Amino acid sequence: MNMVSEVWQSHRTQVTFAIMATILLFVGFNQSWPLALGIFNLCVISSIMALGVNIQWGYAGLFNVGIMGFAALGGLSVVLISQQPVTEAVEAGGFNMLIALILGVITVVVGVVLHNKKFNKWIVFAAIFLGFFAMRYFFADGANAIEKVNPAGTGYLGGLGLPVLLSWLVGGLAAAAAAWSIGKITLGLRSDYLAIATLGISEIIIYVIKNEDWLSRGVKNVTGLQRPVPYELQLQQAPWFQDLALTVGFGVREFSTIFVKLCYAGFFVTILVGLIIMANLALDSPWGRKVRAIRDNEVSAAAMGKNITRQHLQIFVIGSAIVGLAGAMLVTYNGLLNPTSYQPLRFTFLIWVMVIVGGSGNNLGSVVGAFIIWFLWIQAGPMGLWVAEVISNIAGEQSAVTLFIEDRVHHLRLVFMGGIMLMVMRFSPGGILPEKNKEL
Repeated sequence: MNMVSEVWQSHRTQVTFAIMATILLFVGFNQSWPLALGIFNLCVISSIMALGVNIQWGYAGLFNVGIMGFAALGGLSVVLISQQPVTEAVEAGGFNMLIALILGVITVVVGVVLHNKKFNKWIVFAAIFLGFFAMRYFFADGANAIEKVNPAGTGYLGGLGLPVLLSWLVGGLAAAAAAWSIGKITLGLRSDYLAIATLGISEIIIYVIKNEDWLSRGVKNVTGLQRPVPYELQLQQAPWFQDLALTVGFGVREFSTIFVKLCYAGFFVTILVGLIIMANLALDSPWGRKVRAIRDNEVSAAAMGKNITRQHLQIFVIGSAIVGLAGAMLVTYNGLLNPTSYQPLRFTFLIWVMVIVGGSGNNLGSVVGAFIIWFLWIQAGPMGLWVAEVISNIAGEQSAVTLFIEDRVHHLRLVFMGGIMLMVMRFSPGGILPEKNKEL
């Protein structure tokens, strides 16, 4: 037992990733390779999202529970950048929306200038009030006209028709811009108030996306999004691909799905590896040591002349940008924007569990936590059915225990989550891959 413990402590990272690879291979051989690759791709996207949260919490101790708002902004960017514009909708209400946008910007600028020049507060209020209603007049007319254009098929402006990979970058930048605006207001708050504020602002973002149909069709969803990889049907009709499928021993239809998922995996893994390398380099730099010093003792860091608020704002923006990037990747992979899917259970609770289980402050821990939690989230149903079958064989099909488990098998994923967290907190409080102690 001592030898096993020593091997685990000295090769914890290698052993953990080897176990992850073995589990995926087991799923591929015993269930299907498309399922294994699908789990892998979603685990990588979740890893990127968890990495963004880990940078905020593990590096700086910022308790952000507005994760799904930044992920939704990333997903919305895919629609606004990569979708083709709806010409009829642009002609019907595009001009009014442009005027409303210009008036909104002018209103904000005028309000800020008047406030900075110490004008009477009633004058500032009057300027904002008039500007808002002028903007609202054009906005309401434009939105109504746009939403009346083929509401069953479109009913929104569409996008710019640009490459979908560009939307990933824009998604990160949009989340970063939102984080900067939110951070300027909330980062002076205590940690519990910061959590409440970020959650509330996140809900506002989701509410806007769900209800402004002219922007993203609301709850009617946007489907048929661009993808950076070939379509399965095109591959199935290509002679070179048919020959390749025959060579590797798969059917053409199954291999087309595997090939597409492998292409996605190449994009996702490249981005994840690049982000981890940059994050580790930043953590090992003087900037990273300063960030950890602020996290561990803000009073001492402030006494040494460090600007705590500015440093927190940097971290908040960087982490949110990574979450926005992951949100754009997820929508592209799914092929649709579904605002109703942005639930706190999935985009806040699960991501935080990934960070805690993997190891707060350790970037590779985010990958491990994302794999474990997402794998359990996907495979909880089959695992629950297996548990129910085992109990049935032991206790009988009509036993009270068997019937109790069968009725609640789909809720076992929450039991698995709680069990994993309890085990990790009991036997490895720092997570599976804890943060390494570094000299400041």
